[in-house]
Amino acid sequence: MKPLDGKTYAVIGAGPMGLCSVRNLVKHGIPCVGFEIHSDVGGLWDIDSPTSTMYESAHLISSKRMTEFAEFPMGEDVALFPSHREMRDYFRAYANAFDLYRHYEFETEVVQCTRVGDDWHITTRCRGEEQTRVFGGLLIANGTLHHPNIPELPGAFSGELLHSSDYRDPAIFDGKRVLLVGCGNSGADIAVDAAHRASSVDISLRRGYYFLPKFIGGKATDAVGGKLKLPRFIQQRISAALSKFMLGSPEQYGLPKPDYKMFESHPVINSLILHHIGHGDIKARKDIAAVAGHKVTFADGSSGEYDLILMATGYKLHYPFIESAHLNWEGFAPRMYLNVFHPEYDNLFLMGMVEAAGLGWEGRNRQAEMVALYIRQLAHGAASAQKLKKVKRMQARQRADGGMQYLKLERMAYYVHKDTYLKALAGHTRDLLSDCQVADTACFSINPAAATR
Repeated sequence: MKPLDGKTYAVIGAGPMGLCSVRNLVKHGIPCVGFEIHSDVGGLWDIDSPTSTMYESAHLISSKRMTEFAEFPMGEDVALFPSHREMRDYFRAYANAFDLYRHYEFETEVVQCTRVGDDWHITTRCRGEEQTRVFGGLLIANGTLHHPNIPELPGAFSGELLHSSDYRDPAIFDGKRVLLVGCGNSGADIAVDAAHRASSVDISLRRGYYFLPKFIGGKATDAVGGKLKLPRFIQQRISAALSKFMLGSPEQYGLPKPDYKMFESHPVINSLILHHIGHGDIKARKDIAAVAGHKVTFADGSSGEYDLILMATGYKLHYPFIESAHLNWEGFAPRMYLNVFHPEYDNLFLMGMVEAAGLGWEGRNRQAEMVALYIRQLAHGAASAQKLKKVKRMQARQRADGGMQYLKLERMAYYVHKDTYLKALAGHTRDLLSDCQVADTACFSINPAAATR
């Protein structure tokens, strides 16, 4: 592979991951074309996008300073926990600032990605017309939160059955008896919305959750402690103790006790749901045992009548445009080195298939920079890229979990330990920068933090 062989890389998606992927490819001189099914950038955060699962009351669950791209801070006028509309505007501003729009084809759906030799033949559809083009590489950045996970109910429900991906506005709850199933961060938000509009709100949980408030002492909870680095087990104990001190234990609200340690599943960053449970606006229920008509019976023998069941049961990874065999799929998720590198293919990258408490978009941007550097350095035949090529083949099944015992759930299948993950990214980035040609260093040093973190 030569640096100027005329091959262009394709990027699927214009959400935050797709945008920073294009940003880094362009920054490092790699020709690319982005494809976005919607008419504008923003991905999940543009509620008008056909693939968005956003709802009107949605805000970031992490604070803006812990989430933003380091080279493009959010404005002082943006809320500490921005709304989805503020986030959409932020990504549009980011795309404008780095001139990314011109690299995208909008209202263009990727229909199929086929590997032919070492190239990717990619079929797209725009306004009903399809075309197939050849690309030298493929970066998949279509997001992880758009294909709903809908478990089957134990029986037939006669009322309205929705998934949280269908939810937009709390008016749908007006005067209804509502049952929510599941309590991730979206489920907690929606339960609070429903408490203000429905005639009754129950929430059914099969396992316990840890809860954290968004604010402690007037500061964002995720910013408390600043850059202080603590061992993983100490972080877990301190956060669990803080949760109990600030909010009490889940059992005090009639909720199940977590059977795992803090951060082995994503905590719920929402104290309002506990407020409403404590005030009787939301009633905690056990796991569902049976459904018949409008009646739902729970595991403890209690029951209730409902007009609407909303399943807040999360999402599945979904890449319908490429054969799963190309993704080294294993269990719930593709098995990639550092969640991004295919063990065999050197021109296929699964961008943003990574979650970690506190990773933010800057962490994902560092992933994108490492990938761009790898593509560039591999084209130059650099020893650093050859070394990484061997590592990704040998260690694809090793997870950067830092010793965390994550729950064996679909939504946790691609979780990593933030510090462990960022350390690995930094190490590879330093290696890739170490044997850059002198003439290239000005380009690479646009983000000097990459060389030092």
